[in-house]
Amino acid sequence: MTFVEQGNGPPLVLVPGIPGPWQYVRPAVDALATSFRVLSFSLGSECSIESDVTRLEQELDRRRISQAVVCGISFGGLVALRFAATRPNRTRALVLASVPGPGAKLKPRHRMYTRWPYVFGPLFIAETPIRLRREVRSALPAGFDRLRFHLSQLRAFLTAGVSLGQIARRACLIEELDIGSDSGRVAAPTLVVTGEAALDWVIPVNDTVGFMRVIRGATHAVLEHTGHLGTITQPAVFAATVRRFVDGLRTENDEVA
Repeated sequence: MTFVEQGNGPPLVLVPGIPGPWQYVRPAVDALATSFRVLSFSLGSECSIESDVTRLEQELDRRRISQAVVCGISFGGLVALRFAATRPNRTRALVLASVPGPGAKLKPRHRMYTRWPYVFGPLFIAETPIRLRREVRSALPAGFDRLRFHLSQLRAFLTAGVSLGQIARRACLIEELDIGSDSGRVAAPTLVVTGEAALDWVIPVNDTVGFMRVIRGATHAVLEHTGHLGTITQPAVFAATVRRFVDGLRTENDEVA
């Protein structure tokens, strides 16, 4: 598992989405690093939530970090959620960005992709830019910015080592995990981040907002003009949203003291 560290400030762990490599969320890492000491990593080849959680804890131990803000993007939010549920003393706060919520189900065609990933995986990859076209146009109005974004994602796919089989195994976990049970055990302050409902064609916003019903005291922030990809198409806005949330926690602690 590859770990990267960047920036200074309160420790924050950023867990990437279902492709696995941290390079897919590099824009978010760069933006968050202006306010936080950011650790990010590529998901393990075991495709196991608990394995990734264990490695994350070991990495915090190695760096002598007792507590961190744990932030998960999309599928990576399920790793962050499990960490917060099972390591409450290590979790300063939890941020869930466009994460499959309690009771989330795969779409029928995606379930088919998971059964024959090397047959239908190329089709899934080919259709992704089409499904995300409306969101990318909204988040990145300038044609040059859209081209640069697509090229950066293509570069990550070609150079970071993406496995269609691993993507399929991780997708199956979405329906196998008891997301509601993990959510009910979270004690850390929690921020749920989504894009606009009309623009997220990957995970319905209502699914992610479902965390609000089961994580006590959770708050919700919407990234405007984005859908599922707001953390990387508008990383500065996402980073500012997380920073305000964490700054608010420090203010509350000061008042209690």
